[in-house]
Order: sequence, then C-alpha cells, then structure tokens
Amino acid sequence: MTTVVEYHSTDTALVLVDPYNDFLSEGGKVWPRVQDVAESAGTVGHLRELLSGVRQAEIRVFIAPHRRWRPGDFEGWQRSAPPHIGMRAMRAFEAGTWGGEFHPDLAPADGDVVALEHWAENGFAATDLDLLLRQHGIGHLIVAGMTAPGCVEGTARSAVEHGYTVTLITDATAAYSQELMHAAHKLTGPFFASAIITTGELISALPTAGLR
Repeated sequence: MTTVVEYHSTDTALVLVDPYNDFLSEGGKVWPRVQDVAESAGTVGHLRELLSGVRQAEIRVFIAPHRRWRPGDFEGWQRSAPPHIGMRAMRAFEAGTWGGEFHPDLAPADGDVVALEHWAENGFAATDLDLLLRQHGIGHLIVAGMTAPGCVEGTARSAVEHGYTVTLITDATAAYSQELMHAAHKLTGPFFASAIITTGELISALPTAGLR
C-alpha cells in the first residue's frame, strides 16, 4: 500500500524501535533468528540510510528501546507473556553488555530523544514516549526497527490509538521469517498505517531545504 503522505520537519518524527546489537549485529543473541530476513531486506543498510535521510531533512529521531535484561527481571511474575518468557530465557539486551548496547551505526546523535524502556511489544506502554512526542509537537510517526510483527507493529498500532499518523518502512526492519515480514506489511499493516513504503520511497518524499 502506498498513500500520498506529506512529511514536514515541524510535526514528523522517526521512531526507531529496539536498535540493539543483540538484534542487528553479528554475534548478537537474537541475530541468528533474524539474520536471513535482515540480510535479504538489507535491514541495517536501510536503517543507516533512513537515519541519514531524516536527519538531513531535519526530522527529529526518537528511540523506543526495549527493556534491557537485568538480574531479577521477571522473577516471581504471575502473568509472564511470551515476550517476557523469551527475554528471560535469552537474557536479551542485557544491561551492561555489548548486546544491550545500540548498534554503533544506529546510536543516538545530538538532538535525538531516547524514551524509557518498554517491557513487551509496545514502545508507548508504561513509558514517556507519548509525552516526549507531544512536547515536540509531533503528529506523524515514521516507524522502523525491530521486529516488524513485534515491537514495530505494537508501537505503530498504539501510535494510531494515541492519535498519530503512521508510516511503516518495509525494508528498515526484519522478522523471524519471511512469512512474518509479509504478514506485517501486507496483511496487518494496512489496518492501521497510512503509508507502507520502502526507505527509498520515504527519502524521496522528505522535505528539502526551504520546504520544511
């Protein structure tokens, strides 16, 4: 689906979800599960291109990070969901380790905003992301990162419920299988996203100097 959507630096932001080494770097704990899809999509390269493009267009970047595993997390929980159980088993994005650091090419730059960590699959749940976006006058979100049917979709769906317009970037994300990537962009995405486009299509639509 492609919808004509206008992007203005005054009210548009990129929300980059979970850009951790464990997801996106060789040697990361989750990388083996997403490697085939990520390499097929060119995920890391497109995320670099996306960040460069939005920064050149003076569009602000917000990072919506997953909870970094810490000792004691999920112990004694009575209603752990699959994301919690999987994270506990893998110690994914462990605080204080290389895997829990942002991929070096996707780390925050000056002026970027890092929200509080989310615990499951929604960057808005129990965080300050909505507050930070509204305080910066943002109404339209470009959402990318990891993974397409997980935290990216969860964050994007919640964004619509919070009153934001959403654009999904199909090749600046990945999933555990091609089937899940297809479902996220072709089956479920059209129910909530106003535009579902590639990195190249997004950058072509970004404002240039004097038109922001």
